[in-house]
Amino acid sequence: MKIGIIGAGFVGLSIGAVFADKGYEVVLVDIDKRKVEKINSGITPLYEPGLDELLDKYAGKSLVASTDYESLKKCEIIFICVGTPSKRNGSADLSYVENACKSIAFILMKMKYTIVVVKSTVLPTTTEKILIPILEKSGKKVGKDFGICVNPEFLKEGSAINDFLNQDRIVIGSNDKKSGDILENFYRKNFSTSPIVRVDLRTAEMIKYASNAFLATKISFINEIGNICKKIGVDVYKVAEGMKYDPRIGEHFLNAGIGFGGSCLPKDVKALIRFSKELNYEPKILESVIHINDKQPEKLVEIAKEKVGTLKGKKVAVLGLAFKPKTNDMRETRSLPLIAKLLDEGAEVIVYDPVANLPEEFNGAVKVANSLEEAVKNAEIIKIATDWEHFRELENMREHLKDKLIFEGRRIFNRKPEGINIEGICW
Repeated sequence: MKIGIIGAGFVGLSIGAVFADKGYEVVLVDIDKRKVEKINSGITPLYEPGLDELLDKYAGKSLVASTDYESLKKCEIIFICVGTPSKRNGSADLSYVENACKSIAFILMKMKYTIVVVKSTVLPTTTEKILIPILEKSGKKVGKDFGICVNPEFLKEGSAINDFLNQDRIVIGSNDKKSGDILENFYRKNFSTSPIVRVDLRTAEMIKYASNAFLATKISFINEIGNICKKIGVDVYKVAEGMKYDPRIGEHFLNAGIGFGGSCLPKDVKALIRFSKELNYEPKILESVIHINDKQPEKLVEIAKEKVGTLKGKKVAVLGLAFKPKTNDMRETRSLPLIAKLLDEGAEVIVYDPVANLPEEFNGAVKVANSLEEAVKNAEIIKIATDWEHFRELENMREHLKDKLIFEGRRIFNRKPEGINIEGICW
């Protein structure tokens, strides 16, 4: 079977590499010529653990990238994995998905029965009202000449390969039984232990948004509890430990800190808020989730000012740029509003991240260190914005930490190392 994937980003490239490892012939289509050339040369255009090894084995062989949609003509299943970023008003930008469907429609008229699978995150009714009409401009009819399914992804950056190999559930929304059955059989053959949920198209779309909105809510909730705990001298991580044993709550996403970022949670919550208002419904909980998240990085600045007074002229090291460890993704990262706030306070900022790069907008205003040691040795104040395991090496740099204050925006240390002055954002 030949599989087509449109969009060679973190999702498309990761699942494409897994399918190649499963023995399938995979074609990746992307409009970025430089990215395509890198992939075909076995070079990973993004940082994702495990991806380098798979590309080294299959790139240019059973995994081929292209800018030409004609290369998809012999594919039996085509996965759409392009982005749906936020517009200024918070709504989802569907232009990449729409353009992908227009290009598929152009070649669909030349193809045998094919399943088009929407893995991109789209709001409920999008596939029915927008994408199917575009595809049917090919002259072919959905459910008869081609199938369409909504199959949302639930991958985490930094563990995408493992997540896809061990999916906690596979959601298949279908327009007709035939296309749903084909996709289910495909998944059962390759991921036999994962439970499969069969629903209609708009329900599958809503499952993705509801899942991300709930995770974001859980994070903002524990951050709000953490802010309260901070005022009464309680460690919110011990509170979370006491909560997690309740099976109705669980332990995941109860790590208090400076908030959530990345390519999914912020944009999806904002899009769901906008969508709800268009339906004349005020989603007050979701609005609060975003409000708390927007304000949380400022807390790390406020507690520093409470300790040292003005930050004007202070040398501050910010450790971590990416929104989470094991990725170089800077989308909606909480480090950038933190850096902006420090600059507004007049601080001299130096940053360090093992793999992520500082955006050009901060060039000249912020120094970039080449190592953890370089970042901290001349700083007066240290702020941890990403919980890289590498940052635990601070314990071995005591000679550079004497009389310095470390403020944790993420929980790096479960205990306060002797001789190091550490304070958490909400613990």
